[in-house]
Amino acid sequence: MSLRQSIRFCASADGTRIAVASCGTGPVILRAAHWLSHVDYDLASPVWRPWVQALAVRNRFVRYDPRGCGLSDRFVADLSVDAWQADLEAVAATVDEPRFVLLGQSQGGSLAITYALRHPERVSRLVLVNAYARGARARATSDAQLLEAETLVNFIRIGWGRENPAFCHFFTNLFIPGGTPEQHRWWGDLERETASPEVAAALLREMQGIDVLTQAAQLRLPTLIMHCRGDMRVPFDEGRRLAAVIPGARFVPLDSANHVLLAHEPAWRMFHAELAQFLEQDGPPQARAMREAGLTPAETDVLRLVAEGLDNAAIAARLGKSQKTVRNQLSVVFDKLGVTTRAQAIVMTLAE
Repeated sequence: MSLRQSIRFCASADGTRIAVASCGTGPVILRAAHWLSHVDYDLASPVWRPWVQALAVRNRFVRYDPRGCGLSDRFVADLSVDAWQADLEAVAATVDEPRFVLLGQSQGGSLAITYALRHPERVSRLVLVNAYARGARARATSDAQLLEAETLVNFIRIGWGRENPAFCHFFTNLFIPGGTPEQHRWWGDLERETASPEVAAALLREMQGIDVLTQAAQLRLPTLIMHCRGDMRVPFDEGRRLAAVIPGARFVPLDSANHVLLAHEPAWRMFHAELAQFLEQDGPPQARAMREAGLTPAETDVLRLVAEGLDNAAIAARLGKSQKTVRNQLSVVFDKLGVTTRAQAIVMTLAE
């Protein structure tokens, strides 16, 4: 599946330039900013590219880099949550459609909640993924928890983006413990590409003080909340707490330990099936693309095992084939689907 995006800039309330990317056509899904974002670099990512591909299939998927990050202005004085909220306001103002779906991942959930309350006429549905209403300091109930939050901020100040594998391993395993070696390497690179250690630490400390739990109870719109049971960044209970306070919210637990879902894990398929149902869309049309590509039954079997996260050796063992045969069949599958990576091919199986 080819992926093209347009990148434009808008001005936030204080004049900060915000980079806004748009992919696909159809009803708009606007993603509120989260911590690690680089709208250009994400398209080369084995972690984020599948997200962009999948969400842009039936929709115009709009996302942006928050101030201090990615292609947005890097050197800004105001890194407060209020400033991040103003950035979302500015980006939403560029969306011509009168209403859109608002997606909040991680701390983007609190931004999305506040925006939906301020502009109920603009938001048709709210989707919250591994999100929280209270940051680590706001929900702390002991001195030890406060110390843990502050220690993480200081750890970022001294370790962010370093080549030291100990630092990289620590940060990566907070976000994608179930990632492949390629995804882990890329996540370490993302830190260096996205923001400086000072900005990353300042933003994290701001996020830790977020508390919109009372405001969340005032929401009156269709809301879908999905949260990974083993999420190491945002406790599962925070997702449950959000679902309990937002009237009528649907809560879907996901069997994953990743803070960012990965395209090779079973929870990825469940996430997109639930999202399609919530948006009243009959699953993304990649299934048609698979049929139109003319895959043979043998090639389809190989692709399904790729989607389960198996490598070539495991696929060969499962199907009783040689690794060379699997490699050759997978090459043919890629050619027929018009993709170049396993992650792209996995996206094509979402509706199957």
